[in-house]
Amino acid sequence: MSNFNLLSPSEQIMIHLRKDIFRGRWSETMPGAPALSRELEVDRKSVEAALKRLENEGILVAQGAGKRRKVAGLKNLSTPALRVAIFDYEPLEQTEEWSVAMRQRLMNQGHSAFFTEKSLTELGVDLRRIARMVKRTPADAWVLCSSSREVLTWFSEQETPAFAMFGRRRNLPMAGVGPDHVSAGRTAVRRLIELGHQRIVVLVRESQRAGGIGSSERAIFEEMEAHGLPSSSYNLPHWEDNSEGFHRLLDGLFRVTPPTALIIDKAFLFHAAENHLAQLGILAPKHVSLICTDPDPTFSWCEPSVAHIRWDTRPVVRRVVRWVNNIARGKDDRKQTLTKAEFVDGGTVGPVARTP
Repeated sequence: MSNFNLLSPSEQIMIHLRKDIFRGRWSETMPGAPALSRELEVDRKSVEAALKRLENEGILVAQGAGKRRKVAGLKNLSTPALRVAIFDYEPLEQTEEWSVAMRQRLMNQGHSAFFTEKSLTELGVDLRRIARMVKRTPADAWVLCSSSREVLTWFSEQETPAFAMFGRRRNLPMAGVGPDHVSAGRTAVRRLIELGHQRIVVLVRESQRAGGIGSSERAIFEEMEAHGLPSSSYNLPHWEDNSEGFHRLLDGLFRVTPPTALIIDKAFLFHAAENHLAQLGILAPKHVSLICTDPDPTFSWCEPSVAHIRWDTRPVVRRVVRWVNNIARGKDDRKQTLTKAEFVDGGTVGPVARTP
């Protein structure tokens, strides 16, 4: 994947203008969007969006309609560079588009961003091993990707600031961001119920469930119960968090009282489930409906099309970068935000199969 393609036109323009401002090309007022558009030979809308981003960073100050933006004082522009450790859930996440984009944009801001020597799963979600790694890792800030409640709680108690990117962060005294799976999950369940599904099973990795049922799963079961469908451990089964354990779970689920629909966390688990079930002669949507809780570029190549919950990674990445900049400027930023997510119906969802 090309790093260039990870940046929108307005973001590329913003980086270019920021560098010129820091070099001292403009020290008092900034040219307007029309003049910059002509100079850079890009569309005016993208330039205006870039200028707005610079406002949000505090580099430019709006002076009102029809007036040029003021360049902030140099003392306000000097954001110390931080060493930002990115602690992924598993090694695979280091190649995800949002992960690559986040690291690149942090570096574009002048920070030193790096992935930790081991991921959460490679450390066995063991707090003692995590603590040892943190101790020997020189970092001014931590970005935690898809961490468990226990891990996030531990980081929230440390002196070095940490940010929860996804994960079980609710009500913890730390900043965080993630898509609104609650609303989208409810919509997905309503769609399944409309199609006659009553045995709906949610597959979530065991390490993600530590500390109790999550808000996304709780919303799914509340929606089921609102339609007269009881929920139990059958609907959220435990399984050993590895490939063998996942395949054993699928075999067991479809041996007796098979589910008619699966809602599966993570795209790689979705593909693993679809492939394993196909080997058992169980196909979607003919025999079972399948929904993934995340988007994935590979879905555009799938036939039938994959039903999933879609959300844009860009606002998530922007929030991480904004947090790091706030921390660098000494701001105590502990705000937690949700980004928009929506259920996308697809060919892997269909009516309940009629039994002969």
